[in-house]
Amino acid sequence: MSNGPGFGTRDSGFGRPTTSVIGGAPGLKPRGSTCGCSRREGGLAAVLVVATFIAACSGTKPAEPPAASDYVSVVHAERLRKDEAFRRQVDEPIPQASQQYFLPLKYFPIDPAYAVTASFTPAVARTPLQMPTSTGKLRDMEQVGTLSFTLKGQLLSLGAFVETGTPPDRLFVPFTDLTSGAETYAAGRYLELDRTPSGIYTIDFNRAFHPYCYYNETYDCPYPPPSNRLPVPVRAGEKLAQSNIPSAGR
Repeated sequence: MSNGPGFGTRDSGFGRPTTSVIGGAPGLKPRGSTCGCSRREGGLAAVLVVATFIAACSGTKPAEPPAASDYVSVVHAERLRKDEAFRRQVDEPIPQASQQYFLPLKYFPIDPAYAVTASFTPAVARTPLQMPTSTGKLRDMEQVGTLSFTLKGQLLSLGAFVETGTPPDRLFVPFTDLTSGAETYAAGRYLELDRTPSGIYTIDFNRAFHPYCYYNETYDCPYPPPSNRLPVPVRAGEKLAQSNIPSAGR
C-alpha cells in the first residue's frame, strides 16, 4: 500500500494519516495508491512497508483454487505477518499504547466460500464522485466499473474506484454489510484488487480489512458509498477487536 492510495491514510489516501494512503490495506499504501486512508505527514516509510506487504498478500488475480487446507494456511500466515508488521511500525497505524487492545488483529474464521469469482464491467466513462471521510473531508474519487458476483447463492455487485488523477491499475473496493456496526467497523471495510486483462477477479472477503481510522483517528479514511452497501452479512475477514462473535483468533 502506499501513502497516496491510502484509503486509510492520514490526510491523503483512502485512510491516510492526514498523509495519503490508498492501498490494499487500511492505509498501508503510499500516496497515490488505492487504499483510501491517509495520514498527516510523517512515518511514510513504515506505511509503505505495510502497504507493500498488503498488496503482495491481496491475491486478487484469479488462479486455480488451491486445496482448502493450503488456502487456509496461506491466509493464516498472511495475518501473522501483518500483525508483526504492525508491531514493528510504532504508531503506524496503531498507536503503541493501543497495540495491546488491537493486536493480534481479530478475524472471522477463514471460509473458502467467501472467496468468489467476479466479473468486471468497465464504466463507459470514469464517473466522478466525492466520498465523505472520517475526518469530515471529501475525497475526490472516480468509479471505473462494477464487480458482479454470487455470494452464498445471492447475486451481488460492488462498485470499483480509483482516486482522481491516479491510473486505474488497482481497484479500491470499500463496502459495508449487515455486520457493520455490530461485528465489524461501522464505517466499513476495504478490499483492493490488482487489475486483470481478462476482467475476471477473485473477490476474497477473507482478506477484507478495516481502514486505519479504526485504529487511529489521525487517519483520514473514505466511507463506502451507499451503492456499496451489501444486503447480506459478510462474516469473513477482519472483525472488531471486542465482540461476542466467534473469532479465528488471528
